[in-house]
Amino acid sequence: MLQRTFHLYQRAYKGLSPSVWLLAGVMLINRCGTMVLPFMTLYLTQHLHYSVQDTGIVMAIYGLGAFVGTFLGGRLTDRFGFYYVQLFSLLFGGMALIGLQFVTHFYALCGSVFVFTLFGDAFRPANQAAIAHYSETETRTRAFSLNRLAINLGWSVGGGLGGLIAGISYNLLFWTDGLTCLAASVVLWLFLPVPARQSVSEASPTDDQPVVLTKALSPYRDKWFIAFVICSCLYLMAFMQLFSIVPLFFKEVMQMDVGTIGLLTSLNGMIIVLIEMTLVYNLERQNWSKINLIVVGVILTSVSYVTLALTNWIPVSYMAIALVFILVGTFSEMLAIPFIQSFTVERASPATRGQYLALASMSGALAQTLSPAIGSQIVAHFGFSIHWLVIAGISLLSAGGFWWLGKTALSRQFSEIDPVV
Repeated sequence: MLQRTFHLYQRAYKGLSPSVWLLAGVMLINRCGTMVLPFMTLYLTQHLHYSVQDTGIVMAIYGLGAFVGTFLGGRLTDRFGFYYVQLFSLLFGGMALIGLQFVTHFYALCGSVFVFTLFGDAFRPANQAAIAHYSETETRTRAFSLNRLAINLGWSVGGGLGGLIAGISYNLLFWTDGLTCLAASVVLWLFLPVPARQSVSEASPTDDQPVVLTKALSPYRDKWFIAFVICSCLYLMAFMQLFSIVPLFFKEVMQMDVGTIGLLTSLNGMIIVLIEMTLVYNLERQNWSKINLIVVGVILTSVSYVTLALTNWIPVSYMAIALVFILVGTFSEMLAIPFIQSFTVERASPATRGQYLALASMSGALAQTLSPAIGSQIVAHFGFSIHWLVIAGISLLSAGGFWWLGKTALSRQFSEIDPVV
């Protein structure tokens, strides 16, 4: 049994280039210091004593900075190359994060948060372009999966340590997070070679995944994909409650300390690190429909939030409810997010892959903006229970949209070219 499991992991990771592993290492270092985001709502409400509404505005500004930063990062990557965009994003993002702890005035804080995420999220499209550059066609999806594994392993470590550090000092969170960004930039600068520039027009066609689009169609003209991105945005609005309203709920309703909240966050990342790669590998080998897997994952997200909504009516401990939420939510994430990402790559032609990935990333940044803004207003006016039911409904709406898109793809109602489903 152990030998079979070992060979399964070996096959899942085999064939990835050294540069892909280095990029994953850089991401791991960076994400190990991701301690501010999971505790940002607690920092704003408990340490700076802002209201839930003001906290929601700050978190919305956080998402707006991510949206603009992702857009600019994609444009700068095309102009200057992914190497320099990654390097300067980590460098200036780290310095901005260290300086953020010294800003307490509301409007100055909103501006500082915007600047930090502007720098920090310019890293996303550049990093994705780097992974595509250093991976072969047949290993590209696994290369993206390895990067996601590094993100979640770092998130697990950072979330666990972040809870302990927050119990000592919130300011120490900003120093740790900022310094790990700077450390990641140093590793990137020392060990990743500067690539030769290659324009999109010079890139030769390859036998990527099964051909989805037979011509280079812009994602902004691909009506089917735009609908897919809208559904993804709705799902991510629900998923990203984990980073904004959920920690606040654990603290104010479930009366958990920040150390416990950090450990629960860490559990989410550890499950993903241990299970996701082999789960995705097995599901792909069995030729499961990507759309159907996404639908199941999004429905499980609704189930997880309904569990939180029933907190006052379920005769079990708060910790048991929190564990069920984390477990169900984590499995929903493992089914939905990897296949949304791989579907995006497969939908595009090689000449338009960057544009498709950028649009998908921008939808995530938009969700990051809307999620805390909407969530905080619902909590302030109607309470947490109604909020969780609304979020569960948004997730179900997303699942219905994905299911409908799967049907329209088969009946060719959206475009003349079917995606791989």
